[in-house]
Amino acid sequence: MGAFTVEVSIVGAGLVGSLLTCFMARRGHAVTLYERRPDPRRAGAERGRSINLAISERGIDALRRVGLDEVVLDAALPMPGRMMHAVDGELTFQPYSADRDRAINSIGRAGLNRTLLDAAAALPGVRLCFDHRLTSMDADSGRMVFQTPGDPGTVTATAPVIIGTDGAFSAVRAAMQGRPGFDYSQEFLDYGYKELVIPPAPDGGFAMDPGALHIWPRGHSMMIALPNPDRSFTCTLFWPKADFASLTTPERITELFAERYPDALALMPGLSDDYLRNPTGHLVTIRCAPWVVPGGAAITALAGDAAHAILPFYGQGANCGFEDCVELDRCLAETGDDFAAALPLYQERRKRNADTIAELAQANFVEMRDKVASRMFLAQKKVEHALERLLPGRYVSQYELVSFSTVPYVEVERRIARQRRWVAAAGAGITALTAVAALGGARRRHK
Repeated sequence: MGAFTVEVSIVGAGLVGSLLTCFMARRGHAVTLYERRPDPRRAGAERGRSINLAISERGIDALRRVGLDEVVLDAALPMPGRMMHAVDGELTFQPYSADRDRAINSIGRAGLNRTLLDAAAALPGVRLCFDHRLTSMDADSGRMVFQTPGDPGTVTATAPVIIGTDGAFSAVRAAMQGRPGFDYSQEFLDYGYKELVIPPAPDGGFAMDPGALHIWPRGHSMMIALPNPDRSFTCTLFWPKADFASLTTPERITELFAERYPDALALMPGLSDDYLRNPTGHLVTIRCAPWVVPGGAAITALAGDAAHAILPFYGQGANCGFEDCVELDRCLAETGDDFAAALPLYQERRKRNADTIAELAQANFVEMRDKVASRMFLAQKKVEHALERLLPGRYVSQYELVSFSTVPYVEVERRIARQRRWVAAAGAGITALTAVAALGGARRRHK
């Protein structure tokens, strides 16, 4: 191993696996990063599968710690609010923060993955192994078997530390599930998603305002659009699965979009082709425990979607996974890079936070789909922002805490519950004082 401390195998070279490789290599560990796909820097992105990312403070904080925040944000587009599209074409802008100065950042998943892989590959002690599909793993010995192209078709490797970052349908987690006491649940939303494109306008500019996350809320369904540096927009439909199954012809697709999204239809010349060619993705929440399994000669752990796949409706999937990397790095620093001590500590600190953001993401789906277009919701947001301006630092909205801070998700939930109690108590007090004043005035009039 030379100067390196521990040999670490990371399975899954997506966003979290690539970033975690950077963190581990910067700590002086020898890292082998395995990925079932061909190298995406050469093979390109999978069609229709990305869901653009909204990188916010938690993700930026993680990137900053490995010196990648500036290069990533240079390729991102800031979105300081939501732009709501009504069926009649009316537009309503909802800022994310009271001062309108804070923004989440739109970035393409494929481009970010390439940036992270380049950064990982440039670090000493890192080895990247693409076209390696994990087919079996022994958590006790740390032995892994990979299927590879060509002859002989399999590769065997061992490592004292194995970390699975291989996504919602993780092969590492599947191997861990065979052990007694491993709890696992998956909850599929009865909705799917499909990606579409709004190309640049004929003059080469953006066809819509690039400074917003665009939403077409339609009660039982919705569409969103995020801007790209090439002046296109990546749109994502979130529909009941039955709706996707019912559209099989260009005529029916155009008819439905004319009914639900008429302003977007005018901007989507390739709609039918995109719709029919791009796959329909699944939306799933996954919870499991434990995330860490010690063996006789090895220790295995999970991070990112492999540990806690969540719905994309709070824009926190990648941000939460990046926070896993930060917390594991912090735990290693606190334990002198003793993985046997650091990994259980990491699980203790992150598990409840991951469960909390999963619940918040599920709730935010209902908000985005059903509530954001209502007058009551808009009024509530105005009151919320007014309280933030009147009580800076004392009253902070849930969205602000989730997206523009690194306050642990569990503490966000506690703080919001306290604030709601304060507001309810203040409201009750104001109501009581108003009633007393009215009663006093009535008595004076009767004298």
